[in-house]
Amino acid sequence: MDLILWRHAEAEDGSPDSERQLTAKGRDQAKRMGAWLRDKLPENATILVSPAIRTQQTAAMLKTDFETVYEIAPGATVQDILIAADWPNKKENEAVVIVGHQPTLGETIHHLISDVPKELKVKKSSVWWIKSDKNNGKPVLSIVMYADML
Repeated sequence: MDLILWRHAEAEDGSPDSERQLTAKGRDQAKRMGAWLRDKLPENATILVSPAIRTQQTAAMLKTDFETVYEIAPGATVQDILIAADWPNKKENEAVVIVGHQPTLGETIHHLISDVPKELKVKKSSVWWIKSDKNNGKPVLSIVMYADML
């Protein structure tokens, strides 16, 4: 199983938090990362997105259908993310993309890959691609991609 964690792109400051929209820079980041991901994702990938406007706008750049999951909104826990993704129960050739928030994504990465520091700050619009090793089922960090690299 592949678990792809994608942090939302740069968003405006403001309140309420759930209504913050992407900045012009954020739209560009999400567009570049969305195009990169489209070329890499398996056809059967499931896309799960926080209900916050900034994550919805980020995910829209994939130009494919996605599901809004209220349990992965800001304030979600690592367990909320893993339950939503059904990690690691999906089949080897299945992929789940979670479009979400800090600090939960960083905490999830650390939980799965203990060598990653607990204080990890996932950059805006970055993707962390984790695979379940087919031999022993342990998580393996496969790709880290930043929008600035594209």
